[in-house]
Amino acid sequence: MPASRRTILIISQVYPPDAAAVGQHFHDVAAALVKRGRPVRVITSARGYDDATQTYPARETRDGVEIRRLPLSSFGKASIPVRLLAQMLFLVQAIAHGLFTPNLGSLFVSTSPPMCAAGALVVRALRRVPLTYWVMDVNPDQVIELGKMKADALPCKVMRVFQRAVLKRAKDVIVLDRFMGERISRMRDVHEKLSVIPPWAHDDVLESIEHDQNPFRDEHNLQGKFVVMYSGNHGYSTPVTTLLDAAVRLKERDDVVFAFIGGGVGKEDVRRTISEHNPGNIIDLPYQPLESIKYSLSAADLHVVTVGPDVVGVVHPCKVYGAMAVARPILLVAPDPCHVSDLIQAHDIGWHVAHADVDACVRAIETAIEAGESRRREMGASAKGAVDGDLHSTASIARVCDVIEQGLPDAPSPTQRPSAAPAHEHAA
Repeated sequence: MPASRRTILIISQVYPPDAAAVGQHFHDVAAALVKRGRPVRVITSARGYDDATQTYPARETRDGVEIRRLPLSSFGKASIPVRLLAQMLFLVQAIAHGLFTPNLGSLFVSTSPPMCAAGALVVRALRRVPLTYWVMDVNPDQVIELGKMKADALPCKVMRVFQRAVLKRAKDVIVLDRFMGERISRMRDVHEKLSVIPPWAHDDVLESIEHDQNPFRDEHNLQGKFVVMYSGNHGYSTPVTTLLDAAVRLKERDDVVFAFIGGGVGKEDVRRTISEHNPGNIIDLPYQPLESIKYSLSAADLHVVTVGPDVVGVVHPCKVYGAMAVARPILLVAPDPCHVSDLIQAHDIGWHVAHADVDACVRAIETAIEAGESRRREMGASAKGAVDGDLHSTASIARVCDVIEQGLPDAPSPTQRPSAAPAHEHAA
């Protein structure tokens, strides 16, 4: 088979229809590669990442992408040992599939699960194909910074060894922001093969819906309310406790509603707050279907993005792009500086407060209300302009595809396609 038809193999524990953002971004790239004429096969889990009771077909084709889903590779998020067991079982199965994938041309792998790239290294070595490494979070840094393990723990030391090996042997490394690039390069200097490409909003399914035309606001009795929304993963690295405390402080205001939409371990904080304080101003909802997410995101007047105190450069706050795509201002609860604080300063699209500063959080929300609809629309328009410009999905997906293709035997020459953005670009 000619080189142009060699298969690109993607290994990711999550993939659509699972709602996790990592899988959605992988599919965007995979579908774009198929449009470029490249066969793409995805190895993923047969069960939901957040909800292991969700099951998906063992084999499926989506937008021309061949999908193989593996059993015994997701048991939910009940505990770290359970998650590690699922990751290891997924890894063993993924290696076997990688070794026997016919006409394999290259590997594209991320950090879900964290040791996924280590499995790809085995396939790379035995099949002698190039590997592109898409860093969406940094481990073992994440578990260390969150206090889940100590830096000198054996699993962390092993993971660090594998990370350095992957960074050394990968053809190219893609990170999501400048802070992540700096952290990765402290682990191993990869500046010569590093591309900084922020992720993107799913602007093909996102648009700003006016409140009076929004069925989501009707369904949840939000008409006439100022809606403060957190939508996405409620994780250890994205704590919502400061926002919850602010909601309790403001529970006497019948014009303000706090909507917590999504899943993750942090949902326990939401439910505990509701149970203990019985605030009538908090609603707790699961992830919304991708096809209707434009309604839920547009229902907000103010979107909240959180970044844990010690995880700048470790994780990337992808949820900010969805909020920007529906033209809403941002309330950031995070350290300074970070990627979203860069965006807020560059585009004048919101407010920034520190974790645990509940007074400042309440003041920021009240300031957003007092700013008036005209000012909020102005900030939202600026946010939308940013995601329609340098952060637009079409351009960002193309850059990722360019990185995957560059250096392959049949890759277009540099004069035939735009090169991937250098590491110093695309940092807001």
